[in-house]
Amino acid sequence: MRWLIKGLGALLAPTAQRFHHTLSQPQQAQKNLQNILVQQLKQSDYGQYLGIKSVEDWHQIPIVTYGDLRPWIEGKRVSRPVASGGEGLTQGSAPASTATPTSKDHRASQPRPGAKNGLTTAKILFYEPTSGSSGPAKHIPYTRALRKSFNTLFCIWAHDLITHGPSFETGKIYMGISPKLLAPGETHTGLQDDSEYLDPWLRWLLKPFLVSPADAHQPQLPEVFQDNLCKTLLREENLETISIWSPSFLTVQLDYIQAHRQELQTQLHGQLSPRRCQLLSQETIDWEALWPRLKLISCWDSAMAADQVSGVRAQFPNTLIQGKGLLATEAPMTVPLVAAKGCVPLVGEVFFEFEDGAGQIYLLHELEVGPTYAVIISQKGGLMRYRMCDRIQVTHHYQATPCLQFIGRSNATSDMVGEKLTLDFVGQAMQQLDFPA
Repeated sequence: MRWLIKGLGALLAPTAQRFHHTLSQPQQAQKNLQNILVQQLKQSDYGQYLGIKSVEDWHQIPIVTYGDLRPWIEGKRVSRPVASGGEGLTQGSAPASTATPTSKDHRASQPRPGAKNGLTTAKILFYEPTSGSSGPAKHIPYTRALRKSFNTLFCIWAHDLITHGPSFETGKIYMGISPKLLAPGETHTGLQDDSEYLDPWLRWLLKPFLVSPADAHQPQLPEVFQDNLCKTLLREENLETISIWSPSFLTVQLDYIQAHRQELQTQLHGQLSPRRCQLLSQETIDWEALWPRLKLISCWDSAMAADQVSGVRAQFPNTLIQGKGLLATEAPMTVPLVAAKGCVPLVGEVFFEFEDGAGQIYLLHELEVGPTYAVIISQKGGLMRYRMCDRIQVTHHYQATPCLQFIGRSNATSDMVGEKLTLDFVGQAMQQLDFPA
């Protein structure tokens, strides 16, 4: 399999090389992308309504949230959108399939592929539902161009790992799949699992490496899904990579295996080696011995996920735990690179703007190390000047491009009797107090 992995790396090399070339000139790369986005926007109903004719009209585009764009996504008659503060989904929010079932009224307004969409003239492949911490489900329109942005992210990430990461030998990878919890009468029209963020040709190439329960895509009870998933992971002794969203998802599966180890050992009789059966018999399972080839766990690791990932690191002390950076249903924003020692923005796929505490807007190349900025994106699926409600800081520069670290959500605030406390402020205060564990 090693030669096949090297061959995959060679196939991904051109995409990675084009990306690395843009990192030496991020301002030019962002300017080129901005021109492309404006050309697409001015052909859409939304762009024509705003009177967008060229990139000089950029500031006529309001900074918006999903709530502002929802009528356009659903193809309804709308009034002029206004700039707002708002919502979004990213690190710390659950993937769509783990969301609480939506109400009947909300499902009735769910847009469908093929329906008129005012944000873009491109064909809508599907609408991916996502439930963030700030409000009800949003349905993000996916075009081929947006899916290709995710595909580009994966190609760059995989090439960097093959080139600079651990020495992969089997290539076996589990990519996050969550149970489909559907309300009565509801259908799932979005992604079935994380691999469907990729173009079909890349999914085909990865198919021999993917570890997945046979019926993972079927709606099922969560306890059935969990049992099937844990059995699948236990059968795969050659697992090398686990790619998930929240680290707590992995912790839940490990806790299940630990609690049901005797029952699972009995049910998997004849499917596990004597050595692995012995490991399952232990009072405290040695997870790295159970998956001796595991080399990488990819998951969120910043802000609210920091405490969760520390537990994963304790259970897998010799495994590379790599943070996903800024990755949301709305767009892939940064890619973690071993070579960069940080998360680098996808300068050719997403146009970035950043807002400081005083409301001043900055472009990517204007950012400085130290200040905290709110993220505003424009992407290839039609979301323009979209407020993500994520806050970042620049950690350092890789080539000429700033590396971004996720700090927290803009709306992670407690407001009680007039005293506002942000989540990261409380976290910093707790660290300074140095409470004993």
